[in-house]
Amino acid sequence: MAREKNIDVILDAAHSWGQVDFQIADLGVDFIGFNLHKWIGAPVGIGFLYIRKGRLDAIDRHYGDGSFDPNDIRTRVHTGTANFATILTLPLALKLHETIGTPAKAARLRYLRDRWVAKARALPNIEVLTPDEPGLAAGITSFRVRNKGSREDNNALVVALRDRHKVLTVRRDGVAKGQCIRVSPALYTTEEELDRFVAALAVETSMG
Repeated sequence: MAREKNIDVILDAAHSWGQVDFQIADLGVDFIGFNLHKWIGAPVGIGFLYIRKGRLDAIDRHYGDGSFDPNDIRTRVHTGTANFATILTLPLALKLHETIGTPAKAARLRYLRDRWVAKARALPNIEVLTPDEPGLAAGITSFRVRNKGSREDNNALVVALRDRHKVLTVRRDGVAKGQCIRVSPALYTTEEELDRFVAALAVETSMG
């Protein structure tokens, strides 16, 4: 629809690459930002920008960067002094990712997600916001406690889960009905840890 109106799309694909099996060409987007610490396993603070060949001229050189040829993508993502120690970890992170493979990662993350979600849906005060249908959910799912959509309510639950139960979650802004909490199991998260999370959720949401 955007192409029909000559509108460019810049896609934030931070949560997809590494846990959703696709090719960049499948997205049909000229400009995409990817993350490398979420599902690829590199350290925090590293990612990459995709610009389709033939569209580089649509993005101005960053501060008139003259370090590289004007047709080099690096003139569009000038970073100053790079964290070279982080960058040096990338080959090993990519090797591990390729060894496991995206389909296996996707299956593991979806299994972990479905395990805790099925139990959480049975809790009387929990509203799971992410649908279960294939193609509409991956490893990440958000929930909210019914009638508690404020920032304060959700911050308090995040703190309680962390400090009393050693479970890390994050609060996020809701689109229409208030704040919510996001849960993102990692590949190494165990079934027992997820069961402990749901038990903690039951305790904290029954306390009023």
